[in-house]
Formats: sequence, C-alpha cells, structure tokens
Amino acid sequence: MGGMTMRCNYCEWRCELGAETYGRCRMYYADGEIIKERFPDRWSTYEVSRIEAIPFYHVNPGSSSLTIGTSSCNFSCSYCSNAYIAKQDPAGLQEKMFHFTAQRLVQMAVKLGCGSIVFNVNEPTVSLPSLQMVAREASTAGIRMGCLSNGYSTPQATELLASVFSFFNISLKGLADDFNLGFIGIPSVEPILSTIRRLAKTHHIEITTPVIQGSNDHELDEISRFIADVDPEIPWHVLRLLPEDEMKDAVYPDIERINEALHTARKSLPYVYFHNFVGSDWVNTICPACAEPVIERFSLGCGGDRLQQFSCHDGSCPACGHIIRIMGAGIV
Repeated sequence: MGGMTMRCNYCEWRCELGAETYGRCRMYYADGEIIKERFPDRWSTYEVSRIEAIPFYHVNPGSSSLTIGTSSCNFSCSYCSNAYIAKQDPAGLQEKMFHFTAQRLVQMAVKLGCGSIVFNVNEPTVSLPSLQMVAREASTAGIRMGCLSNGYSTPQATELLASVFSFFNISLKGLADDFNLGFIGIPSVEPILSTIRRLAKTHHIEITTPVIQGSNDHELDEISRFIADVDPEIPWHVLRLLPEDEMKDAVYPDIERINEALHTARKSLPYVYFHNFVGSDWVNTICPACAEPVIERFSLGCGGDRLQQFSCHDGSCPACGHIIRIMGAGIV
C-alpha cells in the first residue's frame, strides 16, 4: 500500500502523489487511495482587513474581513510579492505557522466583527480540505467566504471552490503562452479562462490583472474583450505591479501609459479600476447610466484602498435608479 501513487485532481498540474511524493505545491500526499493534506489547520496569517484592500470593490463595501492564508503555491511567478510564503518549502515554515481549527478561526471572525473570511495570501487549491472545514463552520455562523485565486484549478476542483466560496477575485495575469510560461511557469492560460467562465455563471467574481510594462500591457484590450464576453459587469482591477522576488530590480510601470492603454477597455467595461499606487483617480464606482459616482474610495497604494462614500445601499444609483451589482447591497 505504501508504494501506491495517484494523480492529484486539485489543479491542472495533476501531479502524481505518493506517501512521500508531494507534487508541485508540496502540500498533498497519497495515503492509499486518498489524497490528504500534509499540514491541515495550519495558517501563515490571520488579520482583519477592509474588504476594499484585498481587493473586493463590489462586495459589502466598507466591511471588515478576516484574511487568512496557508503556505506554498502551484505557480512560480517571477514577480511574486508573497514569495516568502508561496515559494518556500512548506515543511520548513510549519514551526512559524498558527495552528487553528476551523471552529476557532470562525469564532475569531465573529469576535472581531468580520462579515466575511477571505483567503488571500496564497492559492486556495493547495489547502482545499482545510478550507472546506472552515466553510462548514462559517456557514453555520452566517459568514460568507471569499478568496483570491489564480484559477488554475481542474473542473472538479473548481466545483469544490464553488462550494466553499461565495465570491472570488481571480488573477488573469496574461493571455499569451510565452508570457505565461516565461513569467508564471504554466504552459497555457486556457484552464484559467475556463475557471472564470464557470464561476461567473453562479458566483460573484472580480478579476485582477497585474501589469508588467513591456510584457503584458499590450494584452489589456484582449483581456478586456474576454471579460466583456463573459460578463461586462465583472469588476476588473488593473494593478500597477511593483515587481518583487526575481524582478525586484525591474522598472516600475508608468501610470499614464497604462491608463492610456485602458481607454478602449473602459468603453466596453463599466467597472475598470486602476490602482496599487497612492492617490489613484480610478478607484471610484461610476454609474454606467448617468456617470454619477456611487461609491468613492481612496487609494493608499499596495493594498491600502479605503471606502470614502457609499451611496447605493439598496443596489441602485440614487440619481437615476440604475442597478449597480454589489454583493450585499440590496441584491447579489
């Protein structure tokens, strides 16, 4: 029995796992015919964040979330800002991790007045069994769960994600195969596009594209067309990437150049947000029908966005009545 191996079905790498063969993310092993987590109920962080800072702009504006993460990732992005968690051998991090049961995490969320729990440090598919346990406890407590994901899940794992989380922010980093292979380490973006299409049918999703100037900024129009084809009301976060890890010496992207590149996208997508730098002028939600600002935010850069004014509590523009799709504001 100890020599048996099986294919992991959590992400599109579909690694072969054994009793001591842990796959690309190094977070699972095969115990007979069952895939198990190596480090269940271990968390790299837990802290309270404003939901805008995560970022979610169209979910319970101004609310607090308990943000959590584990360790490792199934990607190897050359510019990773969380490389100290995502790229390290997870076995070497365990003595620094917090050990909380699902019940304990949810109790903390309730005590801290959080309306949601959001997994946002690394990739949720590397810790899905633990997150399923948290989701059961959170459901009992009336707390929704959300996550940031790279979307590289198998169709089966995507259904598991859909059962765990009520809302998603999926990172669509680029479309070209050479970009995805060179900067992320995956052969194709197609599994991510499939995940977005599937989740958009039943869940609230937002999409984030970190811009690497000269590498994926020329794809912004094509990405916007893909989003518009799936659902034009999906909020799109375009981030001015501040490269870290292997690209920490790269030149920071030019704000005006990226903003100009978004000119065409704004014609087909009503909710295009451009941020991750202090004082962005492109973080407010504008009514598509009458151009009235219905949600105003202030950008402090690097995940520091804050709500300033929220005037569509019933899910509609107070000036003209146009429906603004905001989860938790009159409609979902």
